[in-house]
Amino acid sequence: MKINIKQVEGIEPEVTLTYDELTPEVEKIIGFLKGHEMVLNGKSEDETVRIKTADILYIESVDDKTFAYTKDRVVRLNYSLATLTEILEDISFLRCSKSMILNIDKIEKLKSLPSNRIDATMQGGEHIIISRTYAADLRSILKKGGRGRE
Repeated sequence: MKINIKQVEGIEPEVTLTYDELTPEVEKIIGFLKGHEMVLNGKSEDETVRIKTADILYIESVDDKTFAYTKDRVVRLNYSLATLTEILEDISFLRCSKSMILNIDKIEKLKSLPSNRIDATMQGGEHIIISRTYAADLRSILKKGGRGRE
């Protein structure tokens, strides 16, 4: 992706986004520019629902089905875990195991465990174990102060 940034004195800021195909990356940029929160579509109790990514504690894949967990409900998402990892990687979500993505902004406490794993206590008290494969990624993000602050 080509990015052009130019400061010009005395004009109102203007952003132009030119694209060939509406990819998940382009959708993220459009959502950010419009000031909207990212929303995912899914099913909850046989109803189609829209869920804000900011409300998601974690996303888990179980038996080839993907579920998003919030404080008060579970939504079956219409996306694979691999697709969601790509879509959400820049907005406070981190792959924490082969079958789970975690919302870093919803972590209340972290505790180091043997074998270089991390126990993350989420808002609401649920414990998520971050495998040693992904623990280094979380430590790196925390050292930088979060996603997008490099």
